Amino acid sequence: VADVSLVQGPGQINHYETRRVVTIQITPPENVTLEEAIGVVNSRIISPLRQSGQVSDGVSFVLAGTADKLSTARSALQWNFLLAVVISFLLMASLFESFLHPLVILFTVPFASLGGFIGLSVLNVFSYQPLDVLTMLGFVILAGIVINNSILIVHQALNNMRAGMENSEAIKESVRSRTRPIFMSTLTSVFGMLPLAVSPGTGSELYRGLGSVVVGGLVFATAFTLFLVPSVFSLSLELRKRFGGA
Repeated sequence: VADVSLVQGPGQINHYETRRVVTIQITPPENVTLEEAIGVVNSRIISPLRQSGQVSDGVSFVLAGTADKLSTARSALQWNFLLAVVISFLLMASLFESFLHPLVILFTVPFASLGGFIGLSVLNVFSYQPLDVLTMLGFVILAGIVINNSILIVHQALNNMRAGMENSEAIKESVRSRTRPIFMSTLTSVFGMLPLAVSPGTGSELYRGLGSVVVGGLVFATAFTLFLVPSVFSLSLELRKRFGGA
């Protein structure tokens, strides 16, 4: 009736979302980041298999485990950066009771982000540092730090105006009186984060990108804060006075 033969078979049949699955566990070396390992799997394994036709169209590849969590975290951090900026704007709008002053303060955030990328580029000259999750977290942290210096200038200028000073004189006096506190807070933050960017040792590669982004963004944004924020603030006051009649 039948021919019986002994063959080897799987001890269990696993399923992923009702589909049969074969699980291959990959553990990259310690000196290879997770992003690099994912790139190697996609470019050297999955893409050649599909292009050569060794796998049928019904076969799909799913990077799960730590790799899946990394993709989820990266997507979340991209939106969290925008969410941090929006929350900062709404908070300052309620404190200043104006939508104009927070816009002036947030004007430094794009320049801080540019400084963060410059700091990351400088770091890559000496050692390779990918744009991993912790590095992206550095941009979120940076967005909350750089607005502090702008707040000092705008807030002190508004206090000077309430005391009876003219707009231009109030802004000049605000910059003059707030330059030292700005440099003090910036230098303490820069030198506090600098060891994360330059210190060698085991595990230093985890926080090296975060430190370089924060250091580069703070240095770059501070230079623009002392010159750009007073100019934009003065221009915004003139435009409001001209078109708003205030």
